[in-house]
Amino acid sequence: MAMCRYARDLEVAHDADVFVAGGGPSGVAAAVTAAKCGAKVFLAESTGAFSGMATAAFVPAFAQFTDGVNFLADGFGRQVRERACAGTADLFDGWVPINPERLKSFYDEAVREAGVDFSFFTNVVDAVTEDGRIACAVLASKRGLFAVRARVFVDCTGDGDLLAFAGAPFEYGTDGDREVQPPTLCSIWSGIDFNQRTGADQAGLPQAIADGIFSVPDLHLPGFIGEMPGVPGVGIGNVGHVFGTDATDERSLTEAMLDARRRLAEYGRYYRECLKGYEKMALVCTAPRLGVRESRRFVCDYTLSESDFLSRATFPDEIGRYAYPIDMHASKADAEAFGKMWEGYNAKYRYGEGESYGIPYRSLTPKTLSNALVAGRCLGADRKMQASIRVMPGCFITGQAAGAAAALAAESGGDVRGFDVKTLQSRLKGLGAYLPRLALPIGEQ
Repeated sequence: MAMCRYARDLEVAHDADVFVAGGGPSGVAAAVTAAKCGAKVFLAESTGAFSGMATAAFVPAFAQFTDGVNFLADGFGRQVRERACAGTADLFDGWVPINPERLKSFYDEAVREAGVDFSFFTNVVDAVTEDGRIACAVLASKRGLFAVRARVFVDCTGDGDLLAFAGAPFEYGTDGDREVQPPTLCSIWSGIDFNQRTGADQAGLPQAIADGIFSVPDLHLPGFIGEMPGVPGVGIGNVGHVFGTDATDERSLTEAMLDARRRLAEYGRYYRECLKGYEKMALVCTAPRLGVRESRRFVCDYTLSESDFLSRATFPDEIGRYAYPIDMHASKADAEAFGKMWEGYNAKYRYGEGESYGIPYRSLTPKTLSNALVAGRCLGADRKMQASIRVMPGCFITGQAAGAAAALAAESGGDVRGFDVKTLQSRLKGLGAYLPRLALPIGEQ
């Protein structure tokens, strides 16, 4: 392979207490929380809006904020539910439909109100490490390359780009097979009569596949969860999977975008010809980004696991609790893979009302770095648990905790393990986080 050596000195354009990479749900929660805790924060977001998958990828709805009894994503998540989704009723299983423009406005206001310094169209492209610490992050924007120096670095990029550049170990797939959940290219459609819809979106799928409507025999169709709030007749389609995509490889992402856009015509035909209420539907636009479900998972001081989900685990260093099912989309388009997916999702991996699992702070602390944290879908978890914690309310919980921890660490030199976790828990409790065990006597925790 031909090589090109490149070296230069970079301007340190920002010097902060806390640097947050990525302005998705975990990144905004982390940045706003750290700023509210008194830290000087700089946030870099690669697109032109905050909220990641909900705005850049058109993910149509929030998964549940509650366990049916308790508001699990409390604190920052409650602000999102009450301000960005005001007047929007919960759908089945607690799902909340999203209007992406309303959500953008809320995030803009929340970040500005907290006093967070930030820039859009800014990508993390490298990291400089010294003695197990990130010394600075290297960023790229229209003006070129520059550096950000901080006491604490929080990776909320979803794919763990900053940590990967810093050399932190991660897992991808299972046992080296590199199979991950496939992404979806979500899309906005008009002309839907939501009052006339009957049955599930998957109702006619097997026959449509048999009839040759689809070029890929994808038996899983999340579909349209409901009408976009405030926009009659318009819905966001979570339709189609792009199997074999590597979200950490630009060539793979390029091919996936091309394939997904091509195949949307097939879904348009299916809905118009096979399902009631969609006869006049028309494609308005596709998302500028793929809705990625899984890529890197970082090796942290603790790895949340399937057994933690099944046992409704509790931890002494709990920073929150969550309850979304293990929702692992099949990595291959074959009947056996889909059968395993439905068997788990519909039975083994669902909770009853009031049930939840704990999230330990140790799942946010990458093993090899002393001044870095990770939040969102690439934190320390095995593949099955990642399929639960990856959704946006889960990201609010871990992002809020990472922001509070980063501010706390910045106060004492930047060591993310250099404080009593009970201090972090008390701070989170003061921010509104759901931590029921914090009220118990120490000996019972």
